[in-house]
Amino acid sequence: MTPGLDLLAVLTLPGVERSARHARGFLRDTLVPAHVRPGDAVLDDMALVVGEFAANGVRHTASGRGGKISIALWAGAGVLRAEVADDGAGGARPRMRDGADGEAGRGLHIVAALAARWGHRPDGDRTVVWAEFPHS
Repeated sequence: MTPGLDLLAVLTLPGVERSARHARGFLRDTLVPAHVRPGDAVLDDMALVVGEFAANGVRHTASGRGGKISIALWAGAGVLRAEVADDGAGGARPRMRDGADGEAGRGLHIVAALAARWGHRPDGDRTVVWAEFPHS
C-alpha cells in the first residue's frame, strides 16, 4: 500500500457480470466532483481499469460462483488508487498473458498502459488487485 492515502469509500457487490458496470458508476460517483473534474482523462482511465478488475474477479474467481467483489477507492497527495478484492481463485493470482493479440487476454496489458503502477496481493483466500493513477 502506498503510504499517506485516505480511504474515500468501499462498495461490495455480488459476483455477477453487471457488477462491473456498477463498479464504474461507483468510481465516478465517488470521485466527481470532490476529487476529479467531469471529463478528466484520469476518470475514464480509472473507470476502465476498475471495470476490468471487477469483470476479471467475477469471471475467474469464486466471486463469480455465488461470491462477491469489493471496490475501495483511495486518495493521497498526487495519487488516486482503486482496489478490487475478489473471493480468490484457489491460490492463482492475476497474470499478464504473453502475446495478447486475440479477443481475450488483453485486459491487464491495458491496465499496465493506463495506470502508473498496478499489482495484486493476497488477502487470506481473497485477492486484491490495485492500480494507482497520478492526479494533481
